[in-house]
Amino acid sequence: MPFSLPVTLPGPLRTLVEHHLAQWLGAVRQAGLEEQLSNLGEPCLGELERVLAGSDFVAEQLRRDPHMLWRLMEEEHLHRSLRSGEMAELLTEALTGVETEEQMAQALRRFRQQQQVRIIWRDITRQAATMETTRDLSDMADACLEQAYRWVYDQLTGGFGTPVDESGAAQHLVVLGMGKLGAQELNLSSDIDLIFAFPTQGETTGGRRSLSNQEFFTRAGQRLIRLLDEVTLDGFVFRVDMRLRPYGDSGALVFSFNALEQYYQSQGRDWERYAMIKARVVAGDQAAGTELMERLRPFVYRRYLDFAAIEALRNLKQLIQREVQRKGLQDNVKLGSGGIREVEFIGQAFQLIHGGRDRSLQQRPILAVLDMLATNTYLPDEAVDELKGAYLFLRDTEHALQAIDDRQTQMLPTDGLGQARVAMIMGFDSWEEFRRQLELQRSRVARHFAEVIADPDEDDELDLAPHGQWMTLLTGFPEPEQATEQLAEGGFSDPARAWELLQNLMRSPRVRSMQRMGRERLDVFMPRLLAMACEQENPDLALERVVPLVEAVARRSAYLVLLTENPSALRELLVLCSASPLVAEQIIRYPGVLDELLNAGRLYRPPEIGELADELRQQMLRIPEDDLEQQMEALRYFKRAHGLRVAASEIAGSLPLMKVSDYLTWIAEAILQQVLQLAWRDMVRRHGLPRRHDGSPCELDFTIVGYGKVGGIELGHGSDLDLVFIHDGDTDAETDGPRPLDGGRFYTRLGQRIIHMLNAQTPSGVLYDVDMRLRPSGDSGLLVTSLDAFARYQRETAWTWEHQALVRARPLAGCPALGDRFNALRAEVLGRRRDEAELRRNVNEMRRKMRDNLATLATRGGLEPSAFTAEAPFDLKQDAGGIVDIEFMVQYAVLAWSCRYPELLRYTDNIRILDGLRDAGLIPGEDVQQLQEAYKAYRAAAHRLALQKQPGKIPGDQFHDYRHHIIRLWHQWLPDAADA
Repeated sequence: MPFSLPVTLPGPLRTLVEHHLAQWLGAVRQAGLEEQLSNLGEPCLGELERVLAGSDFVAEQLRRDPHMLWRLMEEEHLHRSLRSGEMAELLTEALTGVETEEQMAQALRRFRQQQQVRIIWRDITRQAATMETTRDLSDMADACLEQAYRWVYDQLTGGFGTPVDESGAAQHLVVLGMGKLGAQELNLSSDIDLIFAFPTQGETTGGRRSLSNQEFFTRAGQRLIRLLDEVTLDGFVFRVDMRLRPYGDSGALVFSFNALEQYYQSQGRDWERYAMIKARVVAGDQAAGTELMERLRPFVYRRYLDFAAIEALRNLKQLIQREVQRKGLQDNVKLGSGGIREVEFIGQAFQLIHGGRDRSLQQRPILAVLDMLATNTYLPDEAVDELKGAYLFLRDTEHALQAIDDRQTQMLPTDGLGQARVAMIMGFDSWEEFRRQLELQRSRVARHFAEVIADPDEDDELDLAPHGQWMTLLTGFPEPEQATEQLAEGGFSDPARAWELLQNLMRSPRVRSMQRMGRERLDVFMPRLLAMACEQENPDLALERVVPLVEAVARRSAYLVLLTENPSALRELLVLCSASPLVAEQIIRYPGVLDELLNAGRLYRPPEIGELADELRQQMLRIPEDDLEQQMEALRYFKRAHGLRVAASEIAGSLPLMKVSDYLTWIAEAILQQVLQLAWRDMVRRHGLPRRHDGSPCELDFTIVGYGKVGGIELGHGSDLDLVFIHDGDTDAETDGPRPLDGGRFYTRLGQRIIHMLNAQTPSGVLYDVDMRLRPSGDSGLLVTSLDAFARYQRETAWTWEHQALVRARPLAGCPALGDRFNALRAEVLGRRRDEAELRRNVNEMRRKMRDNLATLATRGGLEPSAFTAEAPFDLKQDAGGIVDIEFMVQYAVLAWSCRYPELLRYTDNIRILDGLRDAGLIPGEDVQQLQEAYKAYRAAAHRLALQKQPGKIPGDQFHDYRHHIIRLWHQWLPDAADA
């Protein structure tokens, strides 16, 4: 007689049961078990109908292993509770005969599948109370962990020996179960959160090869995880999550007891206290584990009434509330409003605050904690009853959701079949009836949750600050898919890369070594950073450029406080770093300049030259004269801070190119003046004053002359300084101090002192790189030259290119009278009458050498524009039609015509010299305008590239008109260059 099951369920559930039943019967017949069908009693058949309707997982397991149902029936496991210790006994029996790791993995998985079927069966048929289900699942996890660990330990000791302490006593791993496992409250598809520890450092003995205890237990932990977590053809045992250990994924897999204790004492955060409430020794050395838990107890439970935890709990509560508002969580029975997590929070909040003094609260299961809250009048009996009833209802709902497919979910179904299954398992005739009861229970939890540690000053409405949505990203241990989804929703175009940056930050040694206060500051800062990064045009770039700064200041977390408490400063930081990697790099290297971001008005208004010099002078006056180190730090900070202000103004477009160069040059001049005074004062203190030619003491008869960009008032970001040192003392006469030097050595040492102060590498960087090659005779000449010797050289020996360089030379710091005499000499040398044909030949020869050595390949050796293509990059400075061509033409004009037009010598910058050439009628106004526009355009492009840390080259198909015009004028002014 064919077997039939009288299906009594309605509609889609009937169809589902008939489908599962047909598949199971087919497997039963194929296994030759058809005759045993008659042994199934009527009660069992009724249960089978409910179970097949409620769980695809059970249906699949029964189909794959047709004998399973009869084994469970014969052992009476479906209709009775397991006694204490029986789960471990059953696993021991299942592991009999296991020899290889593959066999061990298979036996564990098959044991898990059969026990999972038993537990789901009893849960759906309501033969097991809610907490029996959670206890059975936790017992199964404990048994699997313990016996898998013992097997792994035996395997490892066979090869590496036994790990021992200093006294020779054998050691074992201690496995701490966290979260639901620790509280023996696992759900049907829980991860198990673990922390691995071992008592003391030492080494293994008695093996073929010795390992440190750390390495031995690391290997044991890795193999244990693989045995449980790896997915094979037989499935898995438990998903293992190790992220609650110190430093999360970036931390060691196992820790000694001392290392764990030290970490929690110095770096443990409030959320880790919250997590540690549930910790329980679930496998390994129970006695040692008890000792460890006692050592960690002071971290979890403070001996006094812990009001300090209240603010942390309020923050955690806000995290929960904000996460609830995230898309899709409202239908989550764990994470949604009024969900399981909120019940657990209520209990653990009281545990953290009062558990240090009230030891009755120092327990793990939430229902027991709630009972103690009523017993000790922390909460009214009615509130506790409502919370317990809601918790059980929610956990039953969670089990119903997970029983369907053995899947880790707490989301309510949206399809009709899924809703019908959940309603059936929960004992309701319809989804609507179930949903009404669910909402009633959740509303009770939400009401009590809102009242726990409520801030009396807090508005009823949750503050929906933009950063709120990011508060759990780095502290909530999201899965990578969840994290990248949230980052994508926030506007990141490459969320995987953004998540990698954040993970690398949290794993970095600097962050890992932060003390507790620093980590708490970081936890507060990071959500604000992410929220503001999303406001930028390119969030990915903003994050990529600022994350290194966060890592750099991790050990100086006061900077994180500064940015947290000053949102406008954080916003300016993101804007500037997004716009310029050069600025980002400077702030990362010298984070002290973050103070400059506090005042946007000041940030975008660099001071004038007089204000700059006065500000620096005032700062230096506040430092003791003998504290050279602090003086040098002040000079470096001055340069960084004002350089940042100039860059910010340039990026914002509030400062035109010419003003940018002006300010950068003024900064250098102010610094040079102070450096010269410091060096002079130090030399005079040591050696006394040098002498003039008439024997009188010199009072700073010394000047620093600037050439090139600094001389032409055209400094850019990162420019070096071309300098020449000139004095007017007697080089033979000795100084008048206690350690006299002749004048020559005094001035040489003074020059060396200046250079050292400018380019000495300190933790705050260098002031400026200095180039002294433009002094008379270059590198082979004296470092410091007397004005008379300088004059003789320029009049008698200097090459034409050195006179070209003199066009852009001017005094920057030192004795004003000596500076005036230098200017007079410069005018004399430049204003002499020259043979223009010879001058053109010399200028052309120098320009050819420069092009051949420095220009790009496409334009070396020629000025023809035929090579102007996108494929051939254009070097803004050196290529044909570029900056140097304009500078050479201007220098040629000054050398050729200033003998007749001395007004051309008034200025050292190219723009104003060109104005002079136009005003003197030497160059048509149209040509001057073209040259000035080209010069400004080239320099503006070079500035932009410098801010982007890119070389001064652009695609060759840009600036064609400017380049053609400059080449045409070159041929016109210097006709013998036509062959170039």
